[in-house]
Amino acid sequence: MGKATRIKQQNAKEKIAAQRAAARRAEVRRRALWTGGAVVLVIVIVVAFVVIKLSSNNSPSTSSGGVTGTVLPASVQNDIKSVPASTLDTVGIGSILSYNPSPLEAVSNTALTSNGKPEMLFIGAEFCPYCAAERWAIAVALSRFGHFTTPFRGIHSSSTDTDPNTPTLTFYKSNYTSPYLTFTPVENENDSRGALQATTSAQQALWQKYDSSAEGVGYPFIDFGNKYVLKDPTYDPGILAGMTWAQVASALHSPGSKVAQNALGAANLMTAAICKMTGGKPGNVCTASGVVAASAHL
Repeated sequence: MGKATRIKQQNAKEKIAAQRAAARRAEVRRRALWTGGAVVLVIVIVVAFVVIKLSSNNSPSTSSGGVTGTVLPASVQNDIKSVPASTLDTVGIGSILSYNPSPLEAVSNTALTSNGKPEMLFIGAEFCPYCAAERWAIAVALSRFGHFTTPFRGIHSSSTDTDPNTPTLTFYKSNYTSPYLTFTPVENENDSRGALQATTSAQQALWQKYDSSAEGVGYPFIDFGNKYVLKDPTYDPGILAGMTWAQVASALHSPGSKVAQNALGAANLMTAAICKMTGGKPGNVCTASGVVAASAHL
């Protein structure tokens, strides 16, 4: 590896680290401000609740059952779940290494399993733009090993964070089935940075073990069966700026598009990591040329 290449890779990693550090510092400040006004906020909420309760006259609830996001049209669902293997093979590793030269880190630990199968653990937040980008890749990769049995719901990342309003999916209350692995998503915070799903003590321990820093843990975090972890974004959420969910899903089918070069490149890399979890099963997925090309970078 030449000196220029090493410098370029180091600069890219420093840029990603700086972006995540800035996001973490901002979150710490937001949490501090929230804590400082907690007492006043509680009083206001209690008063508002009483007023609303008295004026509602026991009218029926309009709650949607606690789910978040908007159910995406059938055509968009299909575009996400049915990216052709030939398109994924054409993309290979795509453009992701130009953004992050080392997206996944190999780890050595007791195998992470759930329900008798290798487990892929995702910890993200709905406000997080980096998580927003990764979810497209996750959805494509997992669709090669099984099926999402609940419809995808579309959301946007925070309007006040970096890369505001990045179009994405949410895995909150989603269901996935596969004969090869268990997918466990934890959407830790909603798009307003409120608590959404708490991690278990075991999940928190893994998160802290592999992704802790002086500023705490960060999003997104993916543990591939305790064989590989992803703790930095694989590509720039900015390439999704201004796009609709339908436009992103459609672009996944055009291998020359920026969306495909990044999201599908990341999907191939994730697929290669999943194949390490599953012992190379299914064979037709794990031996696909795009996956083999990506696996060289694990």
